Amino acid sequence: MLNDRYRPRARRRAAATGAALLTALLAVAGCGSDTADQEGAAVALEPAAPAQTLRGVCPDTVTIQMQWQPQSDQGGLFQLLGPGYRVDEETKSVEGPLVVGGKDTGVRLQLRAGGPAIGFQSVASRMYVDDSVTLGVVHGEQVIAASAAKSVVAVTPLLKYSPSILMWDPASHPDWHSIADIGRSDAPVVVSKEQIFPQWLVAKGLLKQSQIDTGYDGAPARFVADPTIAQQGFASAEPYVYEHEARAWNKPVAYDLIKNVGFDTYASNVTVRADKIDGLTSCLEKLVPIIQQSGADFAAAPADTNAKVVDIVSRTPAFNPYPAGQAEFAAKQLTELGLLANEDDGSFGTYDLSRAQRNLDELRPILVAGGAAIPPALTAEEIFTNRFTDPKIGIR
Repeated sequence: MLNDRYRPRARRRAAATGAALLTALLAVAGCGSDTADQEGAAVALEPAAPAQTLRGVCPDTVTIQMQWQPQSDQGGLFQLLGPGYRVDEETKSVEGPLVVGGKDTGVRLQLRAGGPAIGFQSVASRMYVDDSVTLGVVHGEQVIAASAAKSVVAVTPLLKYSPSILMWDPASHPDWHSIADIGRSDAPVVVSKEQIFPQWLVAKGLLKQSQIDTGYDGAPARFVADPTIAQQGFASAEPYVYEHEARAWNKPVAYDLIKNVGFDTYASNVTVRADKIDGLTSCLEKLVPIIQQSGADFAAAPADTNAKVVDIVSRTPAFNPYPAGQAEFAAKQLTELGLLANEDDGSFGTYDLSRAQRNLDELRPILVAGGAAIPPALTAEEIFTNRFTDPKIGIR
């Protein structure tokens, strides 16, 4: 994601003005006014059905650590956040009633921003440092990497595939149409050092090791200055940002999804610490299907939740601006590109364990070569589980 310190101040003011208008509209729509949210005012809600009541089986506050700031990629979680939510600018979190279909489950939901908000610590590590975190959002390759020391178990994916891309300037490279085309050149491929997929691409012969440059800092400056490079990004963000928000560029970019060349790990998995899963079993049996349904509902009708995400971001100056247009673009991209989608059996938020096992088998030697002590006997079923999912839930 682009680093906010590189955004022009005028653009920040424009985003803030638009966000203020949106907040007013949300208040009228009943999503919680500024006053209600800031003061944490109680909102009368109809109780959920007994099968979806979480009081007494889940923690009074279900705390979920996210990977980054609020965005539409996590729409299934923000769909669960009920009216009267309160944004805490200091902790970069938002808290409100945990709802299903607008009905109160009897517990609260706290969503915490990651990335710079937690010093760029990995979510899996954060879950072991901060015992108040109930669940964490972790990409599939990171679930595998974490099994070496800070083991977590993925209980449902928010996304079927990752929105990760390699992007390039189509004017500089009219002959590039895929990642394989990038690999047939000598162009630098600029990525952040914590990414795992670049080494997978090298191992598959799709890129050369000499092309990998781990100097990506989230800013558009290098791409703008040297449009001959390829650069990492997300299909749900950078194509919109570079065309509409990065004033030094303001034109389309071309890209190819990492999943199109076979790096098809599950993205944004809701995970639990491996040593806590037994103690949270009763909670997860009820909560995981609720998260599945919330994600399916968001995919079918994202507008209201997108407005909520934009409102939350607007109240925290430390966050990158997240305009309504970007939220709309992200939700549309996720569904149109098949990243937010059902499995082949029609279920949503479940795991194809054969795919998860293939991902583990391919990544294990790469991670071990990088120094990770992945248990040699580890199987995908130990770190990705359908134990709590409902296969009847799907996007309709």
